[in-house]
Amino acid sequence: MLDNTEFEFDDVQGIVHFAHAHMVETCFLLLKIRDSALAKKWLAQAPVTTAEKSPETSRPETALQIAFTAAGLQKLGVKETVIAGFSNEFLSGMTSANRSRRLGDIGNNAPEYWDWGGSEEDIPDALLMLYAVKNGLDAWKQQVTGQQFEQAFIQKFLPTNTRVKDEPFGFADGISQPAIDWHREQSTDTHRRDQYSNLLAAGEIVLGYPNEYGYYTDRPLITSADDGPADILPGAEDNPRLKDLGRNGTYLVLRQLQQDVPGFWKYVDQAADGDTKNRKKLAAAMVGRKRDGTSLMPTVKGDVAGTPEKHSKLNNFNYAADPKGQVCPVGAHIRRSNPRTGDFPPDVAGPISRLIRTLGFGRDSPTEDLVASTRFHRMLRRGRPYGLRLKPADAVAAIDDRDERGLQFICLCGNISRQFEFVQNAWIVNGKFDGLQDETDPLLGNRQPLMDGGPTDNFSIPQFSGPRMPQFVTVRGGAYFFLPGIRALKYVAESAGPGK
Repeated sequence: MLDNTEFEFDDVQGIVHFAHAHMVETCFLLLKIRDSALAKKWLAQAPVTTAEKSPETSRPETALQIAFTAAGLQKLGVKETVIAGFSNEFLSGMTSANRSRRLGDIGNNAPEYWDWGGSEEDIPDALLMLYAVKNGLDAWKQQVTGQQFEQAFIQKFLPTNTRVKDEPFGFADGISQPAIDWHREQSTDTHRRDQYSNLLAAGEIVLGYPNEYGYYTDRPLITSADDGPADILPGAEDNPRLKDLGRNGTYLVLRQLQQDVPGFWKYVDQAADGDTKNRKKLAAAMVGRKRDGTSLMPTVKGDVAGTPEKHSKLNNFNYAADPKGQVCPVGAHIRRSNPRTGDFPPDVAGPISRLIRTLGFGRDSPTEDLVASTRFHRMLRRGRPYGLRLKPADAVAAIDDRDERGLQFICLCGNISRQFEFVQNAWIVNGKFDGLQDETDPLLGNRQPLMDGGPTDNFSIPQFSGPRMPQFVTVRGGAYFFLPGIRALKYVAESAGPGK
C-alpha cells in the first residue's frame, strides 16, 4: 500500500485534478470507432494530459482527455470477462430499463428525443475532450486529429463555448466543488463526522482507493495472465495478487442540457410582476445564490472543512440555521444538489439522540425528513457551457430567440449509482425532497406528473405564490463513460482483439 503522503498523479488524467479553467477554448468530440486497429494505434500515441502539477509560471497551454463507454472498450478488444468487472450502471448505460424515469428523463427529456445517445446505435464509443488557451484550439485540434484519427473514428462535435464564469442563465458557476483528501488524512469511519464537510476521501472520485465508507469500490481486477507479458497495470491495494484496471480512473457522466434562457427570465419577470428588484430576488431564491455567486445563507463561524480558500467567502456555509427554508428555500437548486448535511442533524448530540433519529423518531413534524449525509453523494463537476450569452434584461425582451444555449454537464465519480444517480433521483427530480410536496428542482425539473398524477411544477418559497413553472432545461443527450488512468489507457491500447 502507498504511503499516505503519496498519490500517483502521473497516472491520473488531468481533468480529475484540474478543471483546466485557464484553457478557455474547448472541443468535445463523440467518437464511433471505424477501425479498431487504427484507433488503438492512435490511442497508443495520444498525448493524454496527466494530473501532475506544473509550476504556476509554466501551466500547460493544451490538454487532451479521453474516456470510453462499455461498447467502446469492447470494440478495442478488452475482454468481456474484464469489462464485466465494471459497475452495472456503466455496463447497462444511461438509457437502460427503468433508468430514464429514475433520472427524470421522461416527457421532453425522454431519450427518444435526444440528439445523441438515446438509442444503442447513437451511443458513442468514446469521448475526446480537447482544451487550449485562447486562440490555441485550432492548431491543437489539427495536431491531434490527423489522417490516422479520421480513418479510425467517426466524429460528432458537441457545441461548446469559450469558457466563461457564468452558466447560460447568468449565474456564477463552479463554486461548490468538493476538495479531495489526496493524502488520506481524514477519517473515513462511519458516523465520525456529524457536521457537513467539503473534504472527501479520494475513493469517492478515483477508483482503487478507500471511499467514504472505508471500502474499495468494485472495479475490474484481473490476473497477471490477463495483464499480459508487458505487466502494465498496477496491483490492487485491497488485493495485491490481482491487477487493477480501474485504479486512478473514474466514471464520467456526460449530459447535454439545453437551457431555455428567455423562458426562465420571462417566467421570473412575470412572477415578479415586472419588478426588476423582485425579479432578482426570485431568481436568486430559485438558485440559492445571487448571480455573482453569493449564497443566500450567511457564512458560518470557522471554516467548513475542505472549503477551497479562493471560494471560502462564497462557499463557507450550511443550512443548519435555516431548517424551514426561510432564508434559502428548501427546494432551491443548490440546496437540492448539495444539502450540506452531516451524518446527523446539527441538533443531535450523544448516543441516545443519535439512536432515536436513526430509528426515524424525534421529529417535530412529518416534513422534517432526514436528508442523507452529503459526503456519500458528492461529485466533481467539469462541464462547459455553449451558445450565445443573453443578459436577463435582453432575455425578458426577446421575442423570437431560437438560439440554442446550454451546458455540457460533466461530472466525475467513483460510483455512478450512489453519486450521480442518487442526487438526480432523490434530490433533483424527487417531488417529495426534504418534506416538500409536488415540486422538483426549479432549474432542472421536468415538471412531469408523479406516478400518482400529482403535480411537480410548484416552488415553495415563503410569501410567494407564482404561476406554475414550465420546464427550463431539456436533456439533449447523455452517456456513461470510464475515464481510465494512464497505465489503463496503455492496457486498452495494447488489448488483444480486433486491433491485434
